[in-house]
Amino acid sequence: MTEQSASAPKFSAQRLLIVGTGALGVSALPGWLGWLRETYPETETKVLLTRQASTFVAPAALAAIGGRPVEHDSWSTEPTTAALHVQLSQWADAIAVYPATFHFVSRFATGLADTPSLLALQCTNAPIGIAPALPPGGYESHAFRSHLSALRDRRNVVVAPPEPGRSVTSGRIEASTTAPLTTLLPMIEELRAELGEAGTS
Repeated sequence: MTEQSASAPKFSAQRLLIVGTGALGVSALPGWLGWLRETYPETETKVLLTRQASTFVAPAALAAIGGRPVEHDSWSTEPTTAALHVQLSQWADAIAVYPATFHFVSRFATGLADTPSLLALQCTNAPIGIAPALPPGGYESHAFRSHLSALRDRRNVVVAPPEPGRSVTSGRIEASTTAPLTTLLPMIEELRAELGEAGTS
């Protein structure tokens, strides 16, 4: 066991779905995916990318590192007997939206379900951890705060507060960057325990 693995937070989910959205921070996902495979070898991880996310990170790299094909957040135009959103919602026993853009958080919080990922998130009972990545002023905006309040009312959702970061546009420390997975995973693990206890009471 490596020193990094030994100090990693406890995470017991068997099947983790990662939804990568179109924030620049999604470019770090290959590194995190490699870390997940090394640190939690018994956790099966599946990655789904939104269309915008695919412009920041190569699906081929994620497939090679993760050891399985990447899912794309669009409805199939080919005849199929299986619905992707149903497969995703039933397969995952934990979900991380990493990173989550302002737009994605807004759509999820207001109940939209116009893509496979959103419909899966709206319908699943699995714990969902969201790690927002926001532009300057985004975290303090009235709109985002109202969405955050709505998400906190959902029993199976936790949100990792973003951290101060440098805006690639202004060069100033005024953006809100994604919290690391080492912050988000313990939050999901705690929520899993709470949901499990509620289910047995």
